[in-house]
Amino acid sequence: MKVILQQDVRDHGKKGQLVDVSDGYARNYLIPRKLAVEATSATLNSMRQQEAARRRREEIERAEAKALAVKLEGLVVKISAKSGGAGKLFGSVTSAEISDALLKQHGVAIEKNKLALDEHIKSFGTYAVRCKLGHEVPGVVNVVVTEG
Repeated sequence: MKVILQQDVRDHGKKGQLVDVSDGYARNYLIPRKLAVEATSATLNSMRQQEAARRRREEIERAEAKALAVKLEGLVVKISAKSGGAGKLFGSVTSAEISDALLKQHGVAIEKNKLALDEHIKSFGTYAVRCKLGHEVPGVVNVVVTEG
C-alpha cells in the first residue's frame, strides 16, 4: 500500500514522502497513529501543492536574503566604546551591540545569533563581521569601533 508520511518514521522515510509499505502495517500502525495517510489522488494532489508552496516560500526568502546582503555591503555601523588606554576597550563589542546599533542607525534588523564574530572585538578599528542571512546567503556588516 502506498502512503504519504505525516511524520518521520524510522526505517521508512521522512515527513511528506510517498512510501510503499505492507497493507497491515499501514492499516494497523501508521494510519491509526496518524503517522501516515493513504495515497489517494486527492492526497497526492494536496502533497504536490504543499511542496510547490514550500518551494515558492523558500524562493521568496532567498530573494529577500540576497537583497539584504546587497544592502549590507554599503552600510557602516559605528559603535563608540570606552577605552582603558593603549587603544584597548573595557570588555569587548558583542554581537548584541552590533545588532542593536545596526537597527538604530540603519533600520536593518538582524538577530544577534546570526552575526558571526571571528575574533572578539577588543580594540578600536574597522572590522568586517560575517552574518548568516539564511538559505546559505552570506552577508558582511562593516563595523567601526571608535572612542566615545
